[in-house]
Amino acid sequence: MRRYSVITDKCTQDLRCVSVCLRNAIHPTASEPGFGEAPQLFVHPKRCIGCGSCVSACDNGAIFEIEDLPETLQEFAARNAAYYAG
Repeated sequence: MRRYSVITDKCTQDLRCVSVCLRNAIHPTASEPGFGEAPQLFVHPKRCIGCGSCVSACDNGAIFEIEDLPETLQEFAARNAAYYAG
């Protein structure tokens, strides 16, 4: 299984994860359209390299490596992917 991170609904959009992402894989950023309306930030599953920087930077426990994502939060893997599908 390919490693990547997933952001869940505990996200507060404080952008700490964005500032440490090595691949610019987390959006929307504060300067992008839709930032204010987005319910959370999203990790692009194909750009993310699974380095864990965003997981460590998140003080809210909103980000998980895909292999550590609890069963009850699996829907967020699909939500993150869907954000980039459109």
